[in-house]
Amino acid sequence: MTASQVEFLDVDGVEIAVRRQEGDTPGLVWLGGYKSDMLGTKAEALAEWAAGQGRAFIRHDYSGHGESGGEFADGTISKWLRESLAVFARYTRGPQVLVGSSMGGWIALRMVQELLKAGENRVRGLVLVAPAPDFTAELVEPEMTDTQRGELASRGYFQIPSEYVDEPYIYTRALIEDGRDNLVMNGPIDTHCPVHILQGMRDESVPHAHALRLVSLLPADDVTLSLVPDGDHRLSRAQDIELLISAVNGMAARAG
Repeated sequence: MTASQVEFLDVDGVEIAVRRQEGDTPGLVWLGGYKSDMLGTKAEALAEWAAGQGRAFIRHDYSGHGESGGEFADGTISKWLRESLAVFARYTRGPQVLVGSSMGGWIALRMVQELLKAGENRVRGLVLVAPAPDFTAELVEPEMTDTQRGELASRGYFQIPSEYVDEPYIYTRALIEDGRDNLVMNGPIDTHCPVHILQGMRDESVPHAHALRLVSLLPADDVTLSLVPDGDHRLSRAQDIELLISAVNGMAARAG
């Protein structure tokens, strides 16, 4: 399908790129992963499905990602959370389902916390794909080498090769320190809505044990965990996309 026209929303002086499709509620809000953009395989597949269903669909690029302004190295969870909340406030109406991929799963969980704190209860469901909440503290910091710790202390960042994009991943001191202020897996998580988690068991970036632990921290909510035995972190194969659309369709039906 042809991607919807890009619009820009100023958030803290940075132009955030947004693509929106009008339609019925509950609408869908796509939250992408670390160093990914809103024109990826899963987001495009969901956009096409939503258009066919006549369902509202919103997606955006975090600052330093895709078509948005800003520098990637200036990004933190708090910054990308503020941008996501601003997009949610500006472009959504009525009940919504948040669909978060990898880091987007962390952003989604934090969004729910902040929205509920503000008395906003329009999030009626979460679909999380290979969710990576707290990944800076849980997955990055424990694996840092002495060399990387030295680079972080002296230069303020270190880099590691990425198997998903051409450029290396950059982890900054600001990102890691800010991540500690946004932890969600340090106690029970109350989303006040159903949650469906899709997780590949051959995911080398976010081990499926991380998803199992997340499930254990959602005791008050209706949680479904779908494990894909041969699935990797991307979960972008045809059969993975089919599973994602089925999960989103089911969640949207419940939220409606």
